[in-house]
Amino acid sequence: MPKQALATMLLLALLGAPALAQPAPGDGPPPAPENRPPETPAERQRNNAAKLAGLLGFVNQSCPDIQSDKERFKTVVAGLGVPYDDLAHGDLQLRARAYMEIYAKDTAASCARAVTNFGETGTTIPGLIIKR
Repeated sequence: MPKQALATMLLLALLGAPALAQPAPGDGPPPAPENRPPETPAERQRNNAAKLAGLLGFVNQSCPDIQSDKERFKTVVAGLGVPYDDLAHGDLQLRARAYMEIYAKDTAASCARAVTNFGETGTTIPGLIIKR
């Protein structure tokens, strides 16, 4: 599958499907969109890469039967136009850790949803998560 098609599919899936990382109502103040500049497509891709990194970090630490396919993840991140090494520091690392904490609020449901969306026959990006 071409990188652009994979990136587009990931973007649409992450933005259109119910996200794993949605905080529960009352988990903090709602964002004030009028105070933020519009999100650029590049920033959206960076956030999607951080969201995915957070999910896979969570899976590797908390889901006993599954793990991420690191090489597949690197390919997906490259398709998003985000250097893989950028996820290991700075704001993207902080975002990924924040997503990991959100996924950990309901470990069983998050692991199950990860398999549904990213497992061998996943509906979002098949093969991103594999059995241990």
